[in-house]
Amino acid sequence: MVDAESMASVAGDLIICRDQVQPQVVVSSVYDWFSSNPLLDAMAVVDGNRPVGLITRMKLFYTLSKRFGYELHARHPIIGIADSVPLTVFRDEALEMVIEKAFARQPKDIYDEIIVTDGDGYYLGILSVKQLVTQQGNALSRSVLLKEIATARAEELERLNQIKTQFLANVTHELRSPVNAIVGLAELLRIAAGKGSLEQVRERLSLMLTTATNLRGIITNILDLSKIEAGKMEVTFQAIDVMPLLSEIAETTRILVGDKPVIVTVNGPDCPVNVMSDPIKLRQIITNLTSNAAKFTDEGAIDIALAVSDEQFEIEVSDTGIGIDQKDLHLLFTPFGQLEDPAVKTHVGTGLGLAISRNLTRLIGGEITVTSARGKGTRFIVSAPMRHH
Repeated sequence: MVDAESMASVAGDLIICRDQVQPQVVVSSVYDWFSSNPLLDAMAVVDGNRPVGLITRMKLFYTLSKRFGYELHARHPIIGIADSVPLTVFRDEALEMVIEKAFARQPKDIYDEIIVTDGDGYYLGILSVKQLVTQQGNALSRSVLLKEIATARAEELERLNQIKTQFLANVTHELRSPVNAIVGLAELLRIAAGKGSLEQVRERLSLMLTTATNLRGIITNILDLSKIEAGKMEVTFQAIDVMPLLSEIAETTRILVGDKPVIVTVNGPDCPVNVMSDPIKLRQIITNLTSNAAKFTDEGAIDIALAVSDEQFEIEVSDTGIGIDQKDLHLLFTPFGQLEDPAVKTHVGTGLGLAISRNLTRLIGGEITVTSARGKGTRFIVSAPMRHH
């Protein structure tokens, strides 16, 4: 909640008290009133709703404490010892102007309280110079902070705009390539069919199916990211035996590796490992990781390992691929981010898989981490709770 002080912009917003006394009230009565109200620092002397003076605790007590002070003043009207020309400002005056007036007073006339009136000169209350200065200091600090935040936000928006522009260019290229390939293959297929060449028809149908599958994968990634960012991605928790799932993913990974000298292994407990999670999301997460491993590993091994504790399970996907420089690791999970490494750029893809994987991992209550070194491979670890709470 924003308090009134944080929103103050004119004198009337900072009134701290509305205490007043009539000019003819005797000093002793005012003294008793101040004595019984230790938090009261000043009172306006008001005659017919118009301020005619100001009496402060300090001046009153000082006057009465002097030699014969009480005897001289106690029975006389308070107007006699009040400041008859206090600093008075209008309710709608800007705080900057009020501060200037307060500091322009002669040293003998400087005190903390200022009387506030309305446009007709009627008494409204008293404000504190100390509070006024504090308020202005806070406002200045907020102004500087808001300016810094606005500048940083503008720079961030510009950076995101550039990234998204580059992303759209990349996605357009990624979509155009398989679409053009499908159109070309369809034309070749028509020609082969016209010639009655069944072998060519089969070959081109196979290529068309592969290309169409890749195109579907690109579109699926884009739609998944849109769903996640819109908060529309649904999660369904159910019992899963993790090891058979990892074995199936390993078989898919071996197909992706193809003829490359890369061994794909699965390691984990011999007994069933039952967890409560979303099997579709978990499969997508690990498949994204193993697909990357297959893409960037030309020789060596890809290992999928499962470790279990009382509260959580961890799936590790490690490879002996090209690896990633330490300075680039923070870009891996950024939507629309792109590594500048030429070795990485030679591999096609939208770069959305890891961003989607991290978001999906968080949706099932877990987290994903990565360690890597250039030329030494990469290791991803997905940690998730054994049971959904």
